[in-house]
Amino acid sequence: MELWILLLIVLTHEVMVLLSMLGGHETKSNVDDTEIEQCWVQPPEKYCRQRCTKEHSCPRLNHTCCWTFCGNICLDNEEPFRTMLRPSGQAGE
Repeated sequence: MELWILLLIVLTHEVMVLLSMLGGHETKSNVDDTEIEQCWVQPPEKYCRQRCTKEHSCPRLNHTCCWTFCGNICLDNEEPFRTMLRPSGQAGE
């Protein structure tokens, strides 16, 4: 009879440990609540390699995190003006 009780206690403990690992309390951070603005222009492909951090910030100065066709990227703040002011003959550069 004592073996049954010991087995029941061990089994109950194992089930509780398993349930706590499967369904732990999830804490949401405020990072997911922030919205990222769409980039003003379609950036050159070189910017697709410059990803934003998890906090939606950019490690480089004068860069802003925005979303585009290739994901959340760090775009140079001056890039929209360079792209818009480029003469039409130099569009392939």
